[in-house]
Amino acid sequence: MPSTKSRVHAKYKTKYRVSNWSDYDRALVERGNLTIWLSPDAIAQWNAKPSRRRGGQRKYSDLAIETALTLRLLFQLPLRQVEGFLRSLFDLMGLALDVPDHTTLSRRGKHLKVPLRLPQKLSRFDLVIDSSGLAIFGEGEWAAVKYGGKGVRGWRKLHLGVSSDGVIVGERLTDASVDDGNVGVDPVE
Repeated sequence: MPSTKSRVHAKYKTKYRVSNWSDYDRALVERGNLTIWLSPDAIAQWNAKPSRRRGGQRKYSDLAIETALTLRLLFQLPLRQVEGFLRSLFDLMGLALDVPDHTTLSRRGKHLKVPLRLPQKLSRFDLVIDSSGLAIFGEGEWAAVKYGGKGVRGWRKLHLGVSSDGVIVGERLTDASVDDGNVGVDPVE
């Protein structure tokens, strides 16, 4: 019986067979391995510096809030669980750092400005252009899987220009018939 969640018909779905059980078992165990390092600079900057203004002072730096919210996104945790996760990490690491509570994370996360690293402007650099095919799924293909027959499938190509640093510097979306050598990419702004 075909899976209702899959867009691929069960007859054509890729089947995987495990041939090396010891490697497979070791890989499953390694999925649970968690290694986190905090540099001495990050530990020193965990608490906020005094703002020298009147009123209540911030206890945690933007780095602490950003770290907690990054762990939240990475492990898909609610804010209360992030608080407990950080406490247990600091206990295991033997660090005497306070952990921001969930209300502080929620309140400060709304106004947190994370600086993005922009690539350095170089006068000359190596550029690699490669493309990836993107399938367009529509009602026709869904009906073909459900009722049989031939569905209409569309394809587009996304051409990316990547610098030697691994930064995407250009892009262009074209029809499936255009190849990489005949396309120039638009700069990413």
